[in-house]
Amino acid sequence: MLSKNAQNVLDGWITAAGPVVQKLYGQSEECWPDVRKQYMQGLESIFPAVSGVSYKTLTPGNMPTMVSESHEHAGSSVVLYIHGGGYVHGGVEAYRGLTGRIATALNATVYVPDYRQAPDFPFPTPIEDVFSAYRALLDRGINPKNLVLVGDSAGGAMVITMMRKARDAGIPLPAAGVAFSPWADLTHSGLAATARDGIDPLCSIDFLTRLAREFLAGELPTHPDASPVYADVQGLSPILIQIGENEVMLNGAMKLASNLGEARVRTTLEVWPGMFHVWHLLAGTLPEADQALRNAMRFLKDVLSKSSESDDSTSMP
Repeated sequence: MLSKNAQNVLDGWITAAGPVVQKLYGQSEECWPDVRKQYMQGLESIFPAVSGVSYKTLTPGNMPTMVSESHEHAGSSVVLYIHGGGYVHGGVEAYRGLTGRIATALNATVYVPDYRQAPDFPFPTPIEDVFSAYRALLDRGINPKNLVLVGDSAGGAMVITMMRKARDAGIPLPAAGVAFSPWADLTHSGLAATARDGIDPLCSIDFLTRLAREFLAGELPTHPDASPVYADVQGLSPILIQIGENEVMLNGAMKLASNLGEARVRTTLEVWPGMFHVWHLLAGTLPEADQALRNAMRFLKDVLSKSSESDDSTSMP
């Protein structure tokens, strides 16, 4: 049972998503950029920026990127945050609150690329854009041992995909990754998905299938870049996956964690009873969101501190 405040925020989120639902089901004549703008305006008011954090826009690699940084930032840690939205309706504006909390917790600079989205820019453009953003951070001289990836939903899936693409391109991988409610399997197969259809207030199988159709534009949902449960995940950095028990994406997240573990990737899976899709955005209102975020930050701090210790030991005479 959610508190009244948390329920009000969740209800506001559902209301803000109204234009997206109408467009996806053919009930709106508005273009996707306008629909996306309306949705972001709604979420921006629900998930506002936090105090003590500065926000600006940069263009590393010629891509508009929101940068969140604590006023007390003094560390070298860098986060590439990959926003969700089904590769179709997301945007950086909804993430000032969450990325501000991450910046403060890690004393880090958080980069959020405003990657292009379907249907105007379908698969694989969103993925290629985010990989370009990752390359751009390395080109700026950021030490990959100080760099971590965090993402939610489609962005959570891209956390794994970015590591794979870095591995295959022969460039350094980030120190670690955290995937919030990853959309890891666009086929939505498994009994867990069917059993939970209609329970999660934000995502249904039909809704996700329509999003996938917009994004894939004819590509198979089993393509490993679209659904990392079908990918070779050997040799990746440590990964934490957090998924809500009520989510239709639960089966995909559990399968992804199993595949990572079998590939000898250090993997942590947290299943949160009663939680819905990307409940993390309710941090500051929902205790479970605060705790999940603390767990994620503790995971990243552990990896980053060990990377720092490794650097110190190699620099000793």
